[in-house]
Amino acid sequence: MEAARQYNVHEAKTHLSRILEQVATGEEVVISKAGEPVAKVVPLRPKVRRTGRGSLAGRIHIADDFDELPDDIADAFGMR
Repeated sequence: MEAARQYNVHEAKTHLSRILEQVATGEEVVISKAGEPVAKVVPLRPKVRRTGRGSLAGRIHIADDFDELPDDIADAFGMR
């Protein structure tokens, strides 16, 4: 894995737009103060696109006895 690019605070302020372009392409950038890393700028995870209700229809099977508890578990919860 390639090391993250590193900028000091002054460079980061001067070149913020360039740094954001690098991060947008997947790079990580470290910002340092007096030679010590203090922050890492990383790309955000993309939003998950939900297709709405029913998007898993036909892909999931729920057994007919799904809601029935085995006797020993029902006894343990005082349900029988």
